[in-house]
Amino acid sequence: MTDIKTWLIDPLTRDVRAALECLVRCPDVKHVAVMPDVHLAHDVCIGTVLATTHLLYPGAVGGDIGCGMSALAFDAGADLLASESAAATLLAELYQHVPANRHRAPHDLPPALAEQPLSHPALEAMMRRDARVQLGTLGRGNHFLEFQADDDEHLWLMLHTGSRGIGQAIRDFHLSRAIDRQNPGNPPPLPFIDAETPEGAAYVADMTWALNYASANRRAILTAVTDILRNRFSTQPLPDSQIDCHHNFVRRETHFGQPLWVHRKGALPAADSETGIIPGSMGSASFHVQGRGCAAALSSSSHGAGRAMSRDQARRAISPRDLHRQLRGVWFDHRLANRLRDEAPRAYKDVHAVMRAQRELTRITRTLRPLLSYKGP
Repeated sequence: MTDIKTWLIDPLTRDVRAALECLVRCPDVKHVAVMPDVHLAHDVCIGTVLATTHLLYPGAVGGDIGCGMSALAFDAGADLLASESAAATLLAELYQHVPANRHRAPHDLPPALAEQPLSHPALEAMMRRDARVQLGTLGRGNHFLEFQADDDEHLWLMLHTGSRGIGQAIRDFHLSRAIDRQNPGNPPPLPFIDAETPEGAAYVADMTWALNYASANRRAILTAVTDILRNRFSTQPLPDSQIDCHHNFVRRETHFGQPLWVHRKGALPAADSETGIIPGSMGSASFHVQGRGCAAALSSSSHGAGRAMSRDQARRAISPRDLHRQLRGVWFDHRLANRLRDEAPRAYKDVHAVMRAQRELTRITRTLRPLLSYKGP
C-alpha cells in the first residue's frame, strides 16, 4: 500500500484517517502527503497532496479550481485604518465595488480566456453567462479580503478567492462523465480520468482555463481595491510587491526522478524558494513564505490554518459575543457577527502551530497581523 507522509499538529481524526486510507487504495495513487491543516471534506480531505502516473482525480482538486491567494503592498502605513470612520468608508466601498456573488452587468473576459474554448457547449454557455458577471467577485464561505500590517507597520492587502461557479461546473461535468464511463450503477469511491485519453486532455484544458480565470478574478479585485485606495485615501500600490498562488489544482511535475500528476487540494506548491501566502483566521497572523522543496511532501505545504471545527460545530459553540471578543482590534462589519460565527478564529487551528509543524516544508519571510476583514454578506 502507498505510504502516507504526514506533517501534523494533532493526531488524525477517525474520519480523516478513513478517508486517507481509502485514497491510498485508489488506482495509480503512488504518493500521498498530508499537510498540518488537513480536515475532512467531500471525497478528498482538504490539505492533501497526491501523485499519480497517468490517472487524474477531479475530486482531489475539488470544485473551486484555482482557489488561491493574492497579496499586494501599498505606500501607506497601518495607521491609514486607525480610525473607525476610515474603516467604515473602506468597508462601504468594498461592498459597492467587490460584491460577493455577481456584478449587475457582465464584465469582458480577458482575451486569453474569451478565445479559449471549453470542452462542452454547456460549459461554454456558463462561460459566456456566469463567468462574466462573477469576474471580480469575492464569493462567500472562507473567501475574504483583508488589510494587514507587516512587522514594519506597512499596509498590505491579502485576498482569498478562486474560480467561482465555473470551476465547480467544470469539476462536476468531468466527474459525471467519469462515473458514466466507469460504472454508473456502482461508481468507484473516487472517479478518475486517464490523462492519456481525449477525456483526460479535455479535463486538463478546462482545469487550466479555470486556473487562469481564478487568477483573472483576483487581478480584477486587486484593480478595484487599488482604485478605491487611490481615490479615497490617495494611496498607491508598491511596484513588484504582488504575490499570487493557487492551492487547488493538478499539474505535471517531476518527483523522485519520475514525471507525475501532482494533485493539490487545499495545499500550496512549495518548491525551493517558491513564494506563497499562508493565511491564518480572521483574527490571527498570516504569513508570506518561500518553499523549501521538501521531496517527501511533494514540494507542498499547508494552504492555511485549517478548520478545527466544522461549520455546524462552530455555530453551536461560538456566539456573536465570542466572535466580537476574538476579533478585538480588527475592523469588520458587526452586522454580520451572527453569520460569521463559523469563521471565528476559534473555529480554526492555531496557525502558529501549523507553521511550526511544517518548518521543513516552508520558511516564513513576512508575518502580518489583521487590521480589517471583509467577507461578503
